[in-house]
Amino acid sequence: MNYYSLNHNAPKVSFKDAVIKGLAPDKGLYFPEIITPLSNSFFEDIDTLSYSEIAFQAIKQFVTPEIPEEVLKTIIEETLSFDFPVIELNNHISTLELFHGPTMAFKDVGARFMARCLGYFNQNNSNEVTVLVATSGDTGGAVANGFLGVKGVNVVILYPSGKVSDIQEKQLTTLGQNIRALEVDGVFDDCQDMVKQAFLDKDLTSKMQLTSANSINVARWLPQLFYFIFAYKQLHNTYNDITFSVPSGNFGNVCAGMMAQQLGLPIKHFIASNNANNVVTQYLKTENYQAKPSVQTISNAMDVGNPSNFIRIQEIYKNKFENLKMNLSSFSFSDTETREAMLEIYNNFNYISDPHGAVGYLGCKAYLKQHPNAHCVFLETAHPTKFLDVVEEVIKTKVALPEQIQSVMHKEKVATKISSYEELKVFLLHT
Repeated sequence: MNYYSLNHNAPKVSFKDAVIKGLAPDKGLYFPEIITPLSNSFFEDIDTLSYSEIAFQAIKQFVTPEIPEEVLKTIIEETLSFDFPVIELNNHISTLELFHGPTMAFKDVGARFMARCLGYFNQNNSNEVTVLVATSGDTGGAVANGFLGVKGVNVVILYPSGKVSDIQEKQLTTLGQNIRALEVDGVFDDCQDMVKQAFLDKDLTSKMQLTSANSINVARWLPQLFYFIFAYKQLHNTYNDITFSVPSGNFGNVCAGMMAQQLGLPIKHFIASNNANNVVTQYLKTENYQAKPSVQTISNAMDVGNPSNFIRIQEIYKNKFENLKMNLSSFSFSDTETREAMLEIYNNFNYISDPHGAVGYLGCKAYLKQHPNAHCVFLETAHPTKFLDVVEEVIKTKVALPEQIQSVMHKEKVATKISSYEELKVFLLHT
């Protein structure tokens, strides 16, 4: 499989080179040259397939021959070492729980898959690779855990000071070994801009091999299509019209769901559920894409003012606005509405949602007003205890900390504070 840059001014590359480079030389995101739908029999027989068998068939075309099939099967087995349950709240709304991995966030899948791919590519390489990643919350912890101890790989995580939860910060600043954290005086978009600038800085790239583990990287982004197919397997015998409501920040997750649809997954529609950072919601109303500075909300992982992956979504639909609107709805909700939804979910269904999942739930409700026969699945993207202060304040109930969270709570934070790209550059060159 070859990958091309969405800026169309760079050579095509293999999966291996797309993973190692992260971003194309012309600043474009990589996109697969061909998407071959899976056979009809794959979906007809899906009840007989394990999650690992489903994932192997779904991802194989995108990563072979650079990763041999037997190696790929092992990578998938190690990546999918936890469950992806669908919890039905009523006949119209379910939630897909994506927080059963080691850092209790949906990004565990992509981070673990990418870490193992990069480890395979780097196994006989004497040169070290530096994974440079910006996080608005859960990416940092998932990447830190996924890459911890991987031979020949150093990880540098940039996160916005005071704008991630305490638990999220602990997960990305306490592991040590090959993981280092930079606390940035700014917002997520500042972190992301620094990462992109570093990739284009020849002073850096001539001295070190940089790659990214944000969803701009194809190995972080593509495996997220797995769990849309897993959810379909659990629901298709009961419901016909399945729609996914995806809490959306950098738009990698909903974009991965659309890739599953391109593979033949019989899903008619997606909902991008936004907080106050509603660039795409406005775009679908006006056909005018206007990036803007991000604003801080209680669903902080979605605080993105210029989502990187939206260009991939446009590519999937050949940049035809009407085709995109047929497949994607988007709604935006305030923090007040989010808190009210968290309380409603708890009171009506005895279910504890995190703020991001609550935004997804609100997207379901908005969509079902116009499409009452649909069954809408919102993604519960992180365990509620990762946002303990907000959750407990809203539902007025103490929430028990799971083992994954307890294990980091009392560890000492280690982070270097920076406020400019020049400070990042000095850090990378001299540490």
